Amino acid sequence: MELNWQEMMFQFIGGLGIFLFSIKYMGDGLQKAAGDRLRDILDRFTTNPFMGVLVGIAVTVLIQSSSGTTVITVGLVSAGFMTLKQAIGVIMGANIGTTVTAFIIGFDVGEYALPVMAIGAFLIFFFKKSQIQNLGEVIFGFGGLFLGMELMSGGMKPLSELPAFIDLTVNMREHSILGVIVGTVFTLIVQSSSATVGILQGLYSEGVLNLDASLPVLFGDNIGTTITAVFASIGASIAARRAAATHVLFNVVGTIIFMMILEPFTMYVEWLSGVLDIGEKMQIAFAHGTFNVANTIIQFPFIGAWAYLVTKLIPGEEVTIEYKPKHLDPHFIETAPSIAIGQAKEEILRMGRFSVQGLQESFEYLKTHNKKHAETGYQLEDAINNLDNKITDYLVKISAESISKADSTRHIMLMETVRDIERVGDHFDNIIELIDYQEVNRLKLTDDAIKDLTEMFTLTIGTVEKALEALDTNSLGLAREVAEQEDLIDKMERKFRKKHILRLNEGICSPQAGMVFVDIVSNLERIGDHAVNIAEAVLGKRA
Repeated sequence: MELNWQEMMFQFIGGLGIFLFSIKYMGDGLQKAAGDRLRDILDRFTTNPFMGVLVGIAVTVLIQSSSGTTVITVGLVSAGFMTLKQAIGVIMGANIGTTVTAFIIGFDVGEYALPVMAIGAFLIFFFKKSQIQNLGEVIFGFGGLFLGMELMSGGMKPLSELPAFIDLTVNMREHSILGVIVGTVFTLIVQSSSATVGILQGLYSEGVLNLDASLPVLFGDNIGTTITAVFASIGASIAARRAAATHVLFNVVGTIIFMMILEPFTMYVEWLSGVLDIGEKMQIAFAHGTFNVANTIIQFPFIGAWAYLVTKLIPGEEVTIEYKPKHLDPHFIETAPSIAIGQAKEEILRMGRFSVQGLQESFEYLKTHNKKHAETGYQLEDAINNLDNKITDYLVKISAESISKADSTRHIMLMETVRDIERVGDHFDNIIELIDYQEVNRLKLTDDAIKDLTEMFTLTIGTVEKALEALDTNSLGLAREVAEQEDLIDKMERKFRKKHILRLNEGICSPQAGMVFVDIVSNLERIGDHAVNIAEAVLGKRA
């Protein structure tokens, strides 16, 4: 029989594209429907590794991506929200959560794919309420999974009659390690274990592969999905590299264990399919689920050992930015509100130090264009936003208590100050984005422009530091110095704008690069405004 390779490839690639799009679209819809609070869920409920496993399952089911869950987890470890042991629990849970897609595909309802997608599209385009549109995205993506599977299966079916493919499947049955390699490589290419497991379900259901050859490929899929995390961790933080290494080791060890018991495991899957009377696609889904659940149960007691091992394999001190507040003790709110106000002030000063550090990181990014400074800056801005919410909530609770007139004045000052520090975070975040824009568009700032920005950055950082020192020490003199320095920043901004116009007129500077320069100067000037606001709050308190 002569195969129409073009038709096969187009049908398979088109089906794979629809499948991958549908997974992402369904995951995005689920995530939006659940609310964008995944980090809070991970932070709040991963109190121990066992809870981490449960949360890892739940979050991965929501976003339909074990890699996505791992990325969020790595961010929380870097931020000091979560220990490496807790993170390992979440990664184990993510592996179980990712099997849900295989079970969804196991329900062979491909003939209803198009009507389901039509319902989803109707909800997306004919309703304005975001919750209904989110549900529409989930339903549309759900239908797309089956449409993609139908197309892929149809494209792969003729392979069962191709001599070269028959030889490959025979070799995979005789040399099961070859199946592991095939599964690993294919998942690495496609960058989605859900997609490769779906393809495997299609091959098995069409009789192209038998169970003996399918299971090693399934194990390889689980190894292949970890490679994505490895690539993502290259050049990243130590915490990211350790989490990625744990993910790899966890799945490689699991594969070794199951390859050693491949024959009894194959018999178990056959027995289970007979008892439950399930189809071929569901057999693969149960095999996938059993592998990940059993692997987690086997390795769960060794989480401490894994954490110790990856710390030794990847040595070094991880620089963490602790998002969590350190001073906001809720017990003081009712018993000693005056002390609680002092606690809030300490946390605000800590938040202020983050703002100074963020400014310094954005300045270093401007000078070196090293992405590590941008990433740290973004983390600091995120930490500032988190502390802003926590401190504001704490101060609101204090306001409900009976406090003295002096404490009330301090309370108002702190409420105003926390808002100004949060705005400083927004502005250095803007600056980092402007430098990103400069990098992407390969815009070059002139030496004069860099010199001007260096002068203004130095003065602005010093002004914010002085404003925080004035807040810390209640110094009237320092607060006045801040006001004087802010006046210098304003004059500097006007002077540098004029110099920029001259450079433009002379053709020394491009309009796009000039836009970056002007916007950075503008953001620095506004940071000076917020610094003087902090100083004026101190002056108002002392008056």
